[in-house]
Amino acid sequence: MLSALLAREKSAIGLASWLSALSGFLWLPQAALVAATFSHLLLGEGGVRVGTGVLSFLGFAALRLILNYLAEGLLFRAGQAIVTQMRQEILAREGQNLGTSALGGPGALAALAGEKLDALLPYITRYTPAQKRVMTVPFAILALAFWQSWAVGLVFVIAGPLIPVFMALVGYAAKEASERQMQEIGSLGDLLVDRLAALADIRLLGAAPRLIERFDRSADDLRSRTMAVLRIAFLSSTVLELFAALGVAMVAVWVGFSLLGELSWGAWGGGITPWAGIFLLLLAPDYFQPLRDLSAAWHDKAAALAVAGELAKWQDHEAETLLGTGAKRAPLSGPATVRLSGVAVRRGGRKIIYPDAEIAPGQRVALSGPSGAGKTTLLRLIAGLDRPAAGTIMVAGQPLSDETADGWRARLGWMPQAPMFLARSLRHNIAFGAPLSPDLLSETALEGVLKSLPKGDLTILGETGGGLSGGEARRVMLARALAARPDVVLADEPTADLDHETAERVTEALLALAERGATLIVATHDPKLIAKMDRVIDVAPAGRDAQEATHG
Repeated sequence: MLSALLAREKSAIGLASWLSALSGFLWLPQAALVAATFSHLLLGEGGVRVGTGVLSFLGFAALRLILNYLAEGLLFRAGQAIVTQMRQEILAREGQNLGTSALGGPGALAALAGEKLDALLPYITRYTPAQKRVMTVPFAILALAFWQSWAVGLVFVIAGPLIPVFMALVGYAAKEASERQMQEIGSLGDLLVDRLAALADIRLLGAAPRLIERFDRSADDLRSRTMAVLRIAFLSSTVLELFAALGVAMVAVWVGFSLLGELSWGAWGGGITPWAGIFLLLLAPDYFQPLRDLSAAWHDKAAALAVAGELAKWQDHEAETLLGTGAKRAPLSGPATVRLSGVAVRRGGRKIIYPDAEIAPGQRVALSGPSGAGKTTLLRLIAGLDRPAAGTIMVAGQPLSDETADGWRARLGWMPQAPMFLARSLRHNIAFGAPLSPDLLSETALEGVLKSLPKGDLTILGETGGGLSGGEARRVMLARALAARPDVVLADEPTADLDHETAERVTEALLALAERGATLIVATHDPKLIAKMDRVIDVAPAGRDAQEATHG
């Protein structure tokens, strides 16, 4: 999965990694220049040669800075592009998901789309270029070391491979610890979302102390898992530094004693020159530096692998999605006829079978039946928000499918039982920013509501509809359904939990829309509202067939 993610920006990441490796290679001529400069000084050959060496060194340093700047810029932009694309995919797919995510609740999904995806950035910007440098720079330094001294080359050969071996051993534990940490972050997010949704009930029941205690335990578990990941990261760095320090120290000891004449072995011609000794001393730290960089980014790889595992699990999960894409489309043409034929769904292991029926344009139809019988589900089926397990639904003379659902929904007005708001103004929640007409306010009895709000229809409601009572929120939902003058209105319990006067106003507004030719399909228990409908479809309890009744 991780390689598939990188393939989205393969060319940019590959180019940046090679630029980073090239920057590492430029240290070789720099080291040669430094060695030559000090060698000339030791031999009394300063002057012009030293000045030329310094200028050349500064030129290579400037070139390295430019290459590193270009590489880091490419990697950062590639990482941001990958993270942004994945977030867009998650939002687009989950926006159409009718069930639960493969990762759990909305908290776990929000954690993945938010902070967890950001864990891919350090992997892309630090680990991938370090990996390229490890695969190239040390081998060039090793070849130069053997060219000058087989003893130094032997030290590099022995010390170098030990570091990747220990890093791999530590890496297995780091991967498991990172996966456990990522899972704990998702679980804590789910817990937070769940408790926030029930915050009012928790306060009424006096369960806040137990809730705080549960959060304290969960946060402490997350802290422990995070510290476990950090301990492993520090352990890998310690192992690396130990072998790197030993390797550099052995090279320094050999070079020092060789230049003093105490050692006469280790070089191809016997002793070594001052230039060769200084050159080898300068190469030794940079032989281990790419391995240091890789070790420092090793826990970035572990975190990225954990995130990639969750992404793979999310992508492999086949979620049930709503019909269409949810995009804005031109209204579906043709008379707004609705025809049900053999429609059935499964809910909780039980099968709901709906009667065959045809609803002509302009008819007023009530869906009646006990709670849980499937009335709301039938409204969702007609709107293309749920998929039937069997049967077909014809709308405007065409099958309701992925191709027609968006155009069909452009002709619908939807009034849910539970009011749902955007974190925008009242005007935006009703008409998406368009001015509210006096007729619409009168039909839905919203004039008094606007007067009670501090900024009228420009008052920000928030996602919970703050400042509105239950009845007022229901009337706002009605106004939203009627604002576009839809051809078909689907209303779910529009008069439930309302006082008599408000219920009458809501009923009158719905009937007035039907008088103008709109089709009205209402799921309701209200006998007064049912009595004013042309037809009634009785939805039987789950597992039994529903039946239809018609008022004369």
